[in-house]
Amino acid sequence: MQIEKILESCLYVDDLRAAEAFYGGVLGLELHSQVEGRHLFYHCGDGMLLLFNPKRTLERTEVVPTHGAFGPGHVAFAMAEADVRVWQKHLSEHGVEIETEVSWPSGGYSIYFRDPAGNSVELVTAQTWGLPST
Repeated sequence: MQIEKILESCLYVDDLRAAEAFYGGVLGLELHSQVEGRHLFYHCGDGMLLLFNPKRTLERTEVVPTHGAFGPGHVAFAMAEADVRVWQKHLSEHGVEIETEVSWPSGGYSIYFRDPAGNSVELVTAQTWGLPST
């Protein structure tokens, strides 16, 4: 028995409309489902990105236990090495300020920026972790 991969990642956002404009509009993720005022679920490759309103996830439901966090989190999305410059331009054209960029000793590359809720978002090449390129 072995864990295969991370299937879903979760961030907490206080403004779901701003999050939808950012993750769907700027980053181009495909919306899977939503519950008004509670969450947005996005397809992300062969996994899912879940965006929750932290106050609503503290409410008890009949399906899942309460959960949630407050404050900024972090998520990293894989990008192809050939797309680094394209992503830099795309983010700039959408008014997204790049916080920092890192050329890793492994040969990988990262672009860091913030979503509207203050979460740290990273676009990173697979070489950073020694994984096969996308």
